[in-house]
Amino acid sequence: MAEALAIAVGKYTYVHEVGKGPPEAIDAHHIVVRRSREKGFNLCLFTLLLFAYPTFLLFRQGKLDTLHIWSLVIMALLMRSITITMFLFVKFKLVLEIVGHLKTASLHVVLESVLILPAFGVQLETQYGSGKTVRQFVPISRILKPVLTECVTPVTCYWSLSLIIRGEEELMLVFKELRPPVKMLAPIWKALCAAIECGECTETIT
Repeated sequence: MAEALAIAVGKYTYVHEVGKGPPEAIDAHHIVVRRSREKGFNLCLFTLLLFAYPTFLLFRQGKLDTLHIWSLVIMALLMRSITITMFLFVKFKLVLEIVGHLKTASLHVVLESVLILPAFGVQLETQYGSGKTVRQFVPISRILKPVLTECVTPVTCYWSLSLIIRGEEELMLVFKELRPPVKMLAPIWKALCAAIECGECTETIT
């Protein structure tokens, strides 16, 4: 039996699952990428409002003549064309995903997970849109310390969660593809500290 906690921030959803009792005592942390399905609807709504408001003003002022009526007809046909195009695009994209020819979707990361197995180690998983899953297991004895770092570049600022590995010079990124906010990284960092008995997780992160 597992208990789950979910937090949504922006395009990411953080899901924390904790198994109760052996052998289900696995501390699982998932970062899920949410796909937005509102862009097409917002485009149609914006186009409709763009054309509807001037028409309403003309109608209210009694200036709706033949030219404006024909303009309304053209606008309606344009709206219908946009709707049909979007529908066909969605259908076509779905077909390509089914047959496996949509390379972009296949390379798209949909989920990254951190599975903490008490007394054994940590397993990092990356799942792609194609269904492919890449797994990497790190024994608990090789992990010296988890590190939560703020990274600053000329164009952006984000937080990164890494592992200091015994005998390795470079840090191992926990999330290799995604950049979830620190609000989601903090509980994972604390869980990793507890798993390796680091004892340095008393600092409060905001």
